[in-house]
Amino acid sequence: MATIHFNDFTTIFMMALALGMDAFSVGLALGLQQLRLKRIALIGFTVGIFHVLMPFIGIILGSFMSTKLEGIAVVIAGILLCGIGAQMIFQTFQQKSKQVLAPAGFGLVLFAISVSLDSFPVGLSLGLSGAVAFFILIIFGIVTCSLTWLALLIGRRANHLLGAYSEVIGGSILFGFGLLLLF
Repeated sequence: MATIHFNDFTTIFMMALALGMDAFSVGLALGLQQLRLKRIALIGFTVGIFHVLMPFIGIILGSFMSTKLEGIAVVIAGILLCGIGAQMIFQTFQQKSKQVLAPAGFGLVLFAISVSLDSFPVGLSLGLSGAVAFFILIIFGIVTCSLTWLALLIGRRANHLLGAYSEVIGGSILFGFGLLLLF
């Protein structure tokens, strides 16, 4: 069994922070919706799970596919974020109807996938096996889950300060991140 030195752990932790920052940024925008604490917990946990699953799938498929799938993953993530952001913006101008893509059910899965797709090529490039790969994946999940919770809680607090404009601001941020990924 491989041992992990402090420098290795620092590198892994910094990589996890880098991968989790998109979930943090998007989580800030999503947190501007009126979310209950139970929903926030579920969202963070789901995003953390996907940040474990995506690199795991990447490790299984192997590094030979990384160049082909990396561009596709970014495009898909951009389209998903633009769609979620546009839905949030348009929902603000409608009567209080049911959300088309709420952070629950299928909408939650789409959100988790969109912020986790960038970890897929990381898994492809890691090419590790055994206990060390498991350790890295768990760190990715824990860090991303924590960052998502923090962002959602900050966004939730900002929602109380911004009121009705919070949905438009959050949707605009998500749409902007989507455009940034696409272009």
